[in-house]
Amino acid sequence: MNAPECPCQFNTGFIRRIILLAAAIVLVAACGKAKEDALPPGSRVLALGDSLTAGNGVAPEEAWPDLLAKRTGWVVINGGVSGDTSGGALLRLPALLEEHHPVIVLVTLGGNDMLRHIAQKETIVNLGKILAMIKAHGAKPVLLATPKPSVAGAAFHNLSAADFYLRVADEQQVPLIEDAIAEVLSDPQMKGDPLHPNDAGHAQLSQKIFDALKSIGFAR
Repeated sequence: MNAPECPCQFNTGFIRRIILLAAAIVLVAACGKAKEDALPPGSRVLALGDSLTAGNGVAPEEAWPDLLAKRTGWVVINGGVSGDTSGGALLRLPALLEEHHPVIVLVTLGGNDMLRHIAQKETIVNLGKILAMIKAHGAKPVLLATPKPSVAGAAFHNLSAADFYLRVADEQQVPLIEDAIAEVLSDPQMKGDPLHPNDAGHAQLSQKIFDALKSIGFAR
């Protein structure tokens, strides 16, 4: 009569397999979150946006793209146009890419779409085309979310990003800087008017964007 199999042998083998599986999952997750290579000084970066990028209400050198350039040593082209929509920026983008040949493009659009009640589906489609065009040109896009219009959010200083940005970033597989603009515009001391940062707000926004780009790997 054979001796019964020792339960401890089964348990040891089972535990070993679980450990190996867990290690494999951790390794795959780590590989999926590999950082981008840092951009050296002199790299060309395009900031594509509306008045939040153009620097409505502040001097050009006080807007966050110029402050980001000073912080990093990059050549940051301010491609912000006050009042622009995602559709308008989509039309402007080919010429900007051909002229400047950026390494990365920071896309800050959608605020005017929401204010003008443009259908969210149209904004999502336009942003998708913008991000795809950037990638097709050999550059790497980074999407920045703008706050959804909210009377309560403005009154209680608690704005939040519109939820469709996360969807667009996931679909296009691009990094998203989700909370930087909403956090700045939630602070009354950082605003020059209800919709735009003042010089202190742009300085804070520049810091937040830099920190996010550092986390992604582009800045150091």
